[in-house]
Amino acid sequence: MSDKLWGGAFQDARSSVIDDFAASISFDIRLAKYDIEGSIAHVKMLAKCKIIKLKERDIIIKGLKKIADEVGKLAPEEDIHLSIEKRLHKKIGKVAGKLHTARSRNDQIALDMRLYLRDEIKAILNLLKALEKSILNLAEGNLDVVMPGFTHLQHAQPVLFSHHIMTYFYMLERDKKRLRNALLEVDCLPLGAGALAGSTLPIEPRFVARLLNFSRVCEHSIDAVSDRDFILEFLSAGAILMMHLSRLSEELIMWASPEFDFITLDETVLTGSSMMPQKKNPDIAELIRGKCGRVYGNLVNTLTMMKGLPLSYNRDMQEDKEPLFDTVDTLKRSLEVYPVFLKALHLNVERITSLAQEGFTTATDLAEYLVTKGIPFRKAHEKVGKLVLHCIKNKKNFTDLSDKDFHSFGFGSDVKKLLKPEVSVKRRKSTSPREVRRLIEKARKTLNA
Repeated sequence: MSDKLWGGAFQDARSSVIDDFAASISFDIRLAKYDIEGSIAHVKMLAKCKIIKLKERDIIIKGLKKIADEVGKLAPEEDIHLSIEKRLHKKIGKVAGKLHTARSRNDQIALDMRLYLRDEIKAILNLLKALEKSILNLAEGNLDVVMPGFTHLQHAQPVLFSHHIMTYFYMLERDKKRLRNALLEVDCLPLGAGALAGSTLPIEPRFVARLLNFSRVCEHSIDAVSDRDFILEFLSAGAILMMHLSRLSEELIMWASPEFDFITLDETVLTGSSMMPQKKNPDIAELIRGKCGRVYGNLVNTLTMMKGLPLSYNRDMQEDKEPLFDTVDTLKRSLEVYPVFLKALHLNVERITSLAQEGFTTATDLAEYLVTKGIPFRKAHEKVGKLVLHCIKNKKNFTDLSDKDFHSFGFGSDVKKLLKPEVSVKRRKSTSPREVRRLIEKARKTLNA
């Protein structure tokens, strides 16, 4: 005879090898808090609906609360549900068998995952807010520093460093929006769906929803237990978030190199080499860049697992937990470390501003100057292109040219006032210090709202 809680129809004990392979307790132990929370709400509903007695309710709840304080003592059963239920049997006896009335592990795990993910999304949103504040501090502390802006990793136009780094604030704002949307998908109570077709007993899922602070009950019982879209929504949002952190990491890694020399990092966030004594490496940014791939993999893993499943629940869906847990952990650890990393960052202002002068970054300003003189932009573009070619051949920059040089290409002497990168950024509304200051103030109000 089987010793499993589900083993009534079984005559033989299952192979220990099979047991070990099928077990999920090694990773779903982190759901214990949520399994108990859901069970307490469920047993309150059973009592309210007169399916169990009030005295039985109180005994079960008291036992569950004791187990919540001793999760480390749970026996390694097949999964977290069975571990808790067996522990409850040892504590309160046969009445523990009434806990699982009108419930299946299918809707139970769906509830646990939603409760877990609801908490974790809120925690990640708070960490994102802290990172956004770090970015705003970095932008505000270096408001007027002019740097070369890049396209194709080539010098393009001068921009303010504050304007450049604020780009990541807007990326993170979109990440927050996606996570909030994922939170809306999480906010649905599946308990009451049973294995797939509900129960003949007079249960009240809406009462459980109120106890657990869900705004609604999943309407369709089969969908309630077979749906993992809410996990996929989160994994997708997490993958995009990690992509943004990876892009930021890539820039900081480049900027810290001698070739760029845009930034210096405090030694508190650097790592040395075991062989090369001179090395000081931005390993933290590299690790975050590297971890992006595992978060992508977790999304693809779960999508692949779900893609061929018939309705309703299948054991394949046990494989949703490890990718989800890993993405949650990776996001939280990356977001926790990034504000520390950014606080240790210092701009090499002289180097940055000197490079903003190079690469003919004000070429577009010169073309637009000609446009104000009535020359079509395409013709103006051509004239400036020829001026750039002249400079390259003669190993000069715009600022090295004489009035005569400019006149020979159709420019007046007044064009010289447009050559400085700091003038260029001030003349463009989207990159001016005033505009960036406005964006920073607006961003701070958004965070404080």
